[in-house]
Amino acid sequence: MSPFTAKSTIGTPFIELTEVGSTNIYAMDMIQANMAAHGTCFFAGSQTAGKGQQGKIWVTEPGSNIILSVVLDSSAISLARLFELSLTVSLACHDFFSAYATGETRIKWPNDIYWRDRKAGGILIENIIRGDKWLWSVVGIGINLNQVLFPDTAKNPVSLRQITGKEFNTVSMAKELCVCLENRYQYWLKWGGKQLLKEYNDRLYKKDEWVKLKKDNRVFSCRVKNVSETGELLVEGGVEDRFRFGEVEWVI
Repeated sequence: MSPFTAKSTIGTPFIELTEVGSTNIYAMDMIQANMAAHGTCFFAGSQTAGKGQQGKIWVTEPGSNIILSVVLDSSAISLARLFELSLTVSLACHDFFSAYATGETRIKWPNDIYWRDRKAGGILIENIIRGDKWLWSVVGIGINLNQVLFPDTAKNPVSLRQITGKEFNTVSMAKELCVCLENRYQYWLKWGGKQLLKEYNDRLYKKDEWVKLKKDNRVFSCRVKNVSETGELLVEGGVEDRFRFGEVEWVI
């Protein structure tokens, strides 16, 4: 990849929205309207129609957590390196969360942030691709900061306040997360994804442990090995030895 110098750092500008349906949809609309450049971040105090992976809904308590979408200009990056962006963002979120939650923070494949066996955050990356050109990415991040009561539909949630007993300023913490994102992003542009993949696998949730996964209607046990450079989960002892995102569900 040829060197690419971003026009502005991630978090510049940092735009605060009182309420929005989805920060990712809002960011996409701003890109289409030529009203967002690389590094632009949209932070929402409340999100009424948050988007999660595979069409799921991200529900969050207003004013309590990080709800953030980051605009990235991907036009100088090869489309073949799509998964490397997921590595980059996952590690940045891990850097941020583990600075407060210490050594039990992990990255659950493909890009959830877990503390012990509980979900602390999620990432949704959406891209604008035309032909073989990767033009833009919108990185949506939700991190549980201060919420202590969660809906019954939330699976194994946890917040930083529950872990530490402290309350956090959501805006300043979101800006701190932007610094982590910028650091990891610049590292990726300069050095590529090989070391990032190693670090990701070092922090992989349930690495070298036996877990239960579900494919179609079948639940099976397997041992987690690592994640491949193309983003496949590699296991042993299961019905198959590798899975693409969306093929299996975790049974926790």
